[in-house]
Amino acid sequence: MTNSYGALDDAGVAIAAARAGAEVVRTMYGRRLTRIDKGGGDFATTADVEAEKSIISVIHAARPDDAVLGEEGGQQGAAEAARQWLVDPLCGTLNYAVGNMLVAVNVALRGDAAAVADPFSGEVFFTNGETAWVRQDGADAQLAPTPATQLVDVNLDPPFPSAPTFRAVDLLAHPGFVERFRPRVVSTTLALAWVAAGKRAAYVTDGGDLSGSVHFAAGIALCQAAGCVVTGIDGAPVGHAGRGLVVAADLETHQLLMSMIRAGSRHRA
Repeated sequence: MTNSYGALDDAGVAIAAARAGAEVVRTMYGRRLTRIDKGGGDFATTADVEAEKSIISVIHAARPDDAVLGEEGGQQGAAEAARQWLVDPLCGTLNYAVGNMLVAVNVALRGDAAAVADPFSGEVFFTNGETAWVRQDGADAQLAPTPATQLVDVNLDPPFPSAPTFRAVDLLAHPGFVERFRPRVVSTTLALAWVAAGKRAAYVTDGGDLSGSVHFAAGIALCQAAGCVVTGIDGAPVGHAGRGLVVAADLETHQLLMSMIRAGSRHRA
């Protein structure tokens, strides 16, 4: 690994690292992969591990003093470091393991630059912390979120920490939801990048504070920089009191989804 990465700005490092991981994911696709049991039905594969190694090698070459938190390798460097990279080398492992190409490679500098790579489309969604773009075939285009698709991606994977007050499956049964939106479930945080890019109108998931999650940090950074409305399922700001995520292309879509979520919560109270 050369030190040429050291000349890149933080967004450039995020892009290079995400691309390095995506190359591994793409190369190992379709192979018979060893599964590493994590318990509770969760697992990693050798592709997850090797992709994370490639990502971290880029980060270490570019920013040797920075800390890294990887989904597979855990913490490297001080957890309280001023600069910490959050790495999810293969979001959508089950998709990948069964031959589904809907996966993402997520790399984020906490509170700053981030990149999300789609290994199979070749798209890299990225932000410098202020503006967001997509890079494909050497060209960059600024991300422009829009609710025009009316597609809302809902994460239905367990656990469900907010149940019974909030259950994502109940949102899909709300009469107002089916009148306005069409649900999608891709089971990867690539869907967050799609909201920023205008390919989805919104994304909803349960969870705790996801701002520091290796799975969600890059997508959240992209959506915030693109101008999406980003809160928890309780409407609170992400990174503060907010839990889970409601990410929408515009305020109207966000308010409509929040009204459905709150109506459901009142009904079950």
